[in-house]
Amino acid sequence: MEPDLEKGNKNAPPIYIISGGKGIPANSMVRSVLVQFPESRIPVKIIPDVVTPKKLEKSLQEVAASGGIVVHTMVDRHLRETLIRGCRDRGITEFDLIGNLMDYLRGVLKQEPINEPGLYRKMNLEYFDRIESIEYTMASDDGLNLKSILAADIVLTGASRSGKTPTSIYLAMLGWKVANVPLVPGMDPATELFEVDPRRVFGLDIHVNRLLTHRKKRLADFGVTASTDYIDPGAVRLELDYARSVFRRGGFTVVNVTDKPIESVANEIIEMLSSHFDEQSRKTGGGP
Repeated sequence: MEPDLEKGNKNAPPIYIISGGKGIPANSMVRSVLVQFPESRIPVKIIPDVVTPKKLEKSLQEVAASGGIVVHTMVDRHLRETLIRGCRDRGITEFDLIGNLMDYLRGVLKQEPINEPGLYRKMNLEYFDRIESIEYTMASDDGLNLKSILAADIVLTGASRSGKTPTSIYLAMLGWKVANVPLVPGMDPATELFEVDPRRVFGLDIHVNRLLTHRKKRLADFGVTASTDYIDPGAVRLELDYARSVFRRGGFTVVNVTDKPIESVANEIIEMLSSHFDEQSRKTGGGP
């Protein structure tokens, strides 16, 4: 994405982050500084995967043309030196976030760094995957973000208070992208639900008495004492019957969650999903 120079601060140049990897650590550092200047409006652009002199030269030409400055995290010593020299020749201000420390450690340890760009991200890919999964799951809670439902590893559906949200979050913390879709009597289920591979969709079923207990507690937490269909045994039975009819219609796998801890429900779902796709769970580095 090009920095919007028109909306930038005329007193400060745009910041270009040049990296042999994805530039994520440098971007975090720059953003951490910029938030200290809330009115700064300084454009920031990341130029990632700069691993050849040709791409570096092109990047510096762009920076020079815009009057920008450079923040860089080049682990390749020769490219870093070329970048610094290129900035000096063009009168570009540059900030080296890792070079001085790498040079210091090279001297102290009496060994050369392996000079592999993006290594930190590669070694921590599981962590970044989990963050991405949690963000997706939170954005896809309770029928939200249906346009992205096909990106889900797992889709949970069922009646209100059947445990969709807590189970989704637990699964997300294990690295699974989870969407959950509520089923409400009198309303057609979201059409997007039936566009997902049914092997990825799990209907959460629960005994009526246990569901009533959950719902009564929920209302009590909000100080609601009036009787409603939400806690009427007959209405709740019909609601569960409706949910089961949707499960059958979609050919979804049914998971009975009655009196089961979230961890058990999640593990059951992972095992069934893994058997569907003949793959291991995210806990062991696998997953669809």
